[in-house]
Amino acid sequence: MDSAWQRVESMHRWILENGDKRTDPWLLVYSPVPIICIFLCYLGVIWMGPKLMKHREPVNLKPVLIVYNFSMVGLSVYMFHEFLVTSLLANYSYLCQPVDYNPSPLGMRMASVCWWFFFSKVIELADTVFFILRKKNSQLTFLHVYHHGTMIFNWWAGVKYVAGGQSFFIGLLNTFVHIVMYSYYGLAALGPHMQKYLWWKRYLTSLQLVQFVLLTVHTGYNLFTECDFPDSMNAVVFGYCVTLIILFSNFYYQSYITRKSKKS
Repeated sequence: MDSAWQRVESMHRWILENGDKRTDPWLLVYSPVPIICIFLCYLGVIWMGPKLMKHREPVNLKPVLIVYNFSMVGLSVYMFHEFLVTSLLANYSYLCQPVDYNPSPLGMRMASVCWWFFFSKVIELADTVFFILRKKNSQLTFLHVYHHGTMIFNWWAGVKYVAGGQSFFIGLLNTFVHIVMYSYYGLAALGPHMQKYLWWKRYLTSLQLVQFVLLTVHTGYNLFTECDFPDSMNAVVFGYCVTLIILFSNFYYQSYITRKSKKS
């Protein structure tokens, strides 16, 4: 038992000592403990929330959802702009870009938007809370919980160790998708009268799938070429994107292909 605890302590010490010194002082970055606690609280809410809401009426969150979703659109626009402009100003390569660990203005600007992208994933855990409060438990799928729960760890590691470099490509694509996605949710929150304008939900899922395919190709390319970016990170991103392609493809099939077949 002591030996196992010593290994945990040793690993924790390694994590603390080997991070990016530029980002270590930033909120939630230095140690994995806070993000682990947030994740455990998230799982607790998923477990207890539906039980607590079982005999209660759904909460009317319309004003909250409108403000939340359009605020997320604004944050996504800001991050997309920062990823795009900073990468262009710094002459980033879209094929292979090492991390610039120097505290240069552009390097710090890219690291900063990487942190905001990570923090946005913490904020997005609220999506799950809103489903529970509105008693939309059918939305609490494995895909939803897996995607939200794992992204906070993926991007904590990204900011802790590789805040910049070709990580920016993930943020660039994902923030663009989230501009579209939260715009859809914001319009849907305005009320049923908006449904006739929201015929493009199917294409939103397609856009998400295209994103994951592009990221898989991008990281796969860097795994098999000489690129001064950690192969361990590329391997994690590659494997993660493959799981998301499988899960989102299944969601698309179940939501649009199977349902259409049943209707006909």
